[in-house]
Amino acid sequence: MLHPDALTGIKEQIIRLAEADRALLDDLRREVRDLAGSVRVIRPRSSTAISLVASDGGNNKLVFDPFYVQVVRVVDSYGKELLVDVVSPTTDPDSLLTNHFTPSGDPKSALGRLMADLGVRSLSALSHMIPDSRRVRERPETVSPSWVQVYRDICEWAVLYERICYQTFASDTLIVRDGLLRSKVFRGEGFIRMRERMEEAIERVWRQDRRRIYLVGLAKHSQVLNRYGLAMAIEETLPAGDARYVAIPRELEAKAYKWQEWARGAETEEGEAPKFVAGDMFFVRFGPHSGDPVWAVDIFSAQRDRADEILGHLLADARDGFPVPYYPRCLQRAHEHAQLADFDWAILQDQILDAVRGLLPREKQFLLDAYRLRADVTGERYG
Repeated sequence: MLHPDALTGIKEQIIRLAEADRALLDDLRREVRDLAGSVRVIRPRSSTAISLVASDGGNNKLVFDPFYVQVVRVVDSYGKELLVDVVSPTTDPDSLLTNHFTPSGDPKSALGRLMADLGVRSLSALSHMIPDSRRVRERPETVSPSWVQVYRDICEWAVLYERICYQTFASDTLIVRDGLLRSKVFRGEGFIRMRERMEEAIERVWRQDRRRIYLVGLAKHSQVLNRYGLAMAIEETLPAGDARYVAIPRELEAKAYKWQEWARGAETEEGEAPKFVAGDMFFVRFGPHSGDPVWAVDIFSAQRDRADEILGHLLADARDGFPVPYYPRCLQRAHEHAQLADFDWAILQDQILDAVRGLLPREKQFLLDAYRLRADVTGERYG
């Protein structure tokens, strides 16, 4: 614990540093003042809203050290399970392909169709963040366990891709992704080719069926919003009275990111191809008050000019947001359906223990139950 005299000294130094860095805040305020003329009011529109979301790893992680299992589930806002798989850091990635391809090599899942369309036949060829099978088998100690989260993210993108490219639509539909329309998990130009095929599919649906398909990604947190949020609040960039939004120029995005390619979109004509970005960023406040939450929203770059319609469709759903206010209810429903919680989680956690028990000699199995009871007791006492 800090001594009162030391605490006073630290407080004084913080105040001096803040005063010395006043110019930083002034610069941010000058940058956001230029946005004032681009602010627009969101007018409500009606639409069928569908959200695709992968479950959070923290909710669907089953652990009994040293065993670790990730249940990958992609569920839409109606509760329909669109993809399910179970993976651990020591899983041979090639073995997962049996869930996505038939023995003859035809795709049988959303991920299989995405891989087939991109012309790849292994997960390591799809993502540089997923290890090849030989490495997992021969040098498992060199494999980062984070690849299971990458696999989950790719499964979510695959379901989104299949929904747009292979399914039919009875009405104009708004598809909402949990997270921005950006990703660094694809190898090479895989993300670009996926984006281009989704653009072609959206155009084909309009040309053949006269149905509008909209795609947005919404993030609770964003480095760009963190950088400019306070300055926008001070400058009252989004004044009270109506739901409002404003487009964020790429140059402002670039100032917030460590890696500039994270702010290089499809409009880029020179330099490296935009390998990671499929959306244009907007700051959006669905509530009428200045203190209502502001979200970072990516609108599919090919649909940037239809921002009025897209955000108008999303407005009614966001107004019904619960328990998070003014956050699209379709996303919150998808989270609720995707989570493994309470009784479901307890059953699967027990399954981990039963699987471990089966690995032990019969005369040693009672030790697992004793260990578990001891762990439960200490958790209750000291947790």
